[in-house]
Amino acid sequence: MAESRATAEWIDDSEQMTGEAVALDLRPTGFVLRGAGAAIDFLVSGAALVLLLLAINSEFVSRLLDAGTGPAATVAAVVFCLVVIPTAVELATRGKSLGRLAVGARIVRDDGGSIGFRHAFVRSLTGVLELFFTLGGIAAVVALLAPRSKRLGDLLAGTYSQNERVPRPVDNPATMPPALAGWAATADVGRMPEGLARRIAQFLAQAPRLGPAARQRLGAELTTEVARYVSTVPSADPEVFLTAVTVARREREAAALGLERERLDRVRPVLDTLPHSFPERG
Repeated sequence: MAESRATAEWIDDSEQMTGEAVALDLRPTGFVLRGAGAAIDFLVSGAALVLLLLAINSEFVSRLLDAGTGPAATVAAVVFCLVVIPTAVELATRGKSLGRLAVGARIVRDDGGSIGFRHAFVRSLTGVLELFFTLGGIAAVVALLAPRSKRLGDLLAGTYSQNERVPRPVDNPATMPPALAGWAATADVGRMPEGLARRIAQFLAQAPRLGPAARQRLGAELTTEVARYVSTVPSADPEVFLTAVTVARREREAAALGLERERLDRVRPVLDTLPHSFPERG
């Protein structure tokens, strides 16, 4: 069976898995978007720091500070703008900032949960070195090499940037090709990595705009990858085969969700009759 044969192969290390070995569709933010968001945050923090330093060095404030207090106030201003404010903002917004809000990103833990004080503090403290002291040079190099475009602060804190922009829904979903309707009724289509499924969906959506050679080449490459998760691969055009696999997966997942909903509907009346709280023991 294809499903049992591919059980150990379908999990992608870059995907977030639940305890039931279900891949969650959590998309990390790309390098370009991360750079754009970081640039916005860099300008905002830099502007706040410049304004605060100008205020500290103004004639009025200088009269209130002695020779030893001035440098200490400058260091405090740097720490406040580059560490305290970013940490507080990430905690208050659960991983967002002005730049991430603009690009549709949010910082989350590696397991997909919301970040805490430790995560935000480590990221902000490391950001002083990799973002401000090197003007983003270290962050860019590390993000290019690390999975999920993580910067050094993410690697130390155990976080990554998650893309929260919802993709536009498909207006005309694919339908089962008539030539493979009989094959789909008996075919064993195993689970496959969500990354591969997304690439198939993107290929089918962009296929009409591709050249004939590129269209055939990409279809053949995806068919070779999909064949690992399908038994009895039919002799059909790669694009037709990929369409049939996509529709078969969609219909079977919808049927599985329908059965799960029916089971929950049968169990819910029983759960409603149970007490919502237990009496305290004396």
